[in-house]
Amino acid sequence: MPTLSFLRPSGRLRLAIQAALTIFCLYAGYLFHRHVLWLGGGTEIFTPKPPSVEAFLPISALMAAKRFFLTGQWDSVHPAGLTLFLAFLLMAVALRKGFCGYICPVGFISSMVERLGRKLKTGRETGPLATRLFTIPKYVILCGFLWFIVIGMDVRSIESFLSARYNLVADASMLHFFLSPSLTTILVVAALLVLSLFIRNAWCRFLCPYGALLGLFAIFSPIAVNREKDTCIACGKCRKACPAGIRVDEKQRVNSPECIGCAACLEACPVEGCLTMRAGNKAIPFKAVGISCVALLLAVYAWALATGHWTSEIPADMLRRVYMMQFGQ
Repeated sequence: MPTLSFLRPSGRLRLAIQAALTIFCLYAGYLFHRHVLWLGGGTEIFTPKPPSVEAFLPISALMAAKRFFLTGQWDSVHPAGLTLFLAFLLMAVALRKGFCGYICPVGFISSMVERLGRKLKTGRETGPLATRLFTIPKYVILCGFLWFIVIGMDVRSIESFLSARYNLVADASMLHFFLSPSLTTILVVAALLVLSLFIRNAWCRFLCPYGALLGLFAIFSPIAVNREKDTCIACGKCRKACPAGIRVDEKQRVNSPECIGCAACLEACPVEGCLTMRAGNKAIPFKAVGISCVALLLAVYAWALATGHWTSEIPADMLRRVYMMQFGQ
């Protein structure tokens, strides 16, 4: 990318954080690929599993979270997965949907497609009614998971799943899914990418159940964009700039579960002081959310390392035997 001059400061900060964390995820994925090769006997050179890949196991983490809150027992199979899951929930309460806006690699891809759509002038905003209707699917999916796991499964059932052979190597199954996608998966992903050229951030806004869950927690965040009604000139620039399509110009306090704290609306506003990011009654700089998200993530990582809540207790040789049995090698 030759220049980022077309982006406002908030956009450059967001893009820099997203890009850095996406590169980190790709590197962790490469290391995990080497680890899985060892598990399957493809190499005798042992590569330790990077625990951060467990962030891609939210269903297992949701089960582990329920067991933790009921029994106080931390997941020993995918401890980093539970650590990161709870960190992202904490991040949502403290910093709105900062995970979606700054941390998630899928959010980074969505941002790139959104920018491409703007450049091609194909992006269109949905009306209020259509937006509400399109938002329903992700909450339906989320309710399904919550009903099945939080309400339907007791501790014994959860423990049975967490200790099952499938869950022990669920991260390896996830890697196989990414490296060898079915034709249906390829077509669905391609359709979502094309759709995102016409409807901004279609996956994140209308289909992602993880984002829906974080949005519900973000409602309780003390941080929100505030609009001074008396100085607003109703130009609509804030609404057009918002990647979540929030009608900022119609709200006094933007406490929408869709807000990712990116501050794009603040910089688009032509009236100084009309829009401000506030934590309670105190104004904060637009950089606060993104930098705080990274700081919180690093702090949780340091805590997990120091307290033994990061690396799995399952011996590597045992995982290798389980992998061989699960995948018939």
